[in-house]
Amino acid sequence: MKKLLAIALTVLATVFAFGTPAFAADAAAGAQVFAANCAACHAGGNNAVMPTKTLKADALKTYLAGYKDGSKSLEEAVAYQVTNGQGAMPAFGGRLSDADIANVAAYVADQAENNKW
Repeated sequence: MKKLLAIALTVLATVFAFGTPAFAADAAAGAQVFAANCAACHAGGNNAVMPTKTLKADALKTYLAGYKDGSKSLEEAVAYQVTNGQGAMPAFGGRLSDADIANVAAYVADQAENNKW
């Protein structure tokens, strides 16, 4: 019985250690979502409404809730912003699926973290 319990705990530990991350999103699909829904204001990582609030990594660290204080990863913070909106940015939570939001967050994070804007 103890051996069976030890095996079960080992399997569970392995699953948790190597499981899929919470944001296993598709940045390539996110690029399409971005082009269709975000590029009007954020083409090239810029911001047509508030020019200082770009999507570049250095700028995001200064204003993006959750990311600037380190409580969320960049991808999580972008997903939150896209879902809920803030200020002049509308909420897309009712317009885009959770998968589309995760994908566009992955795309924005990839662009910002790898200086692709």
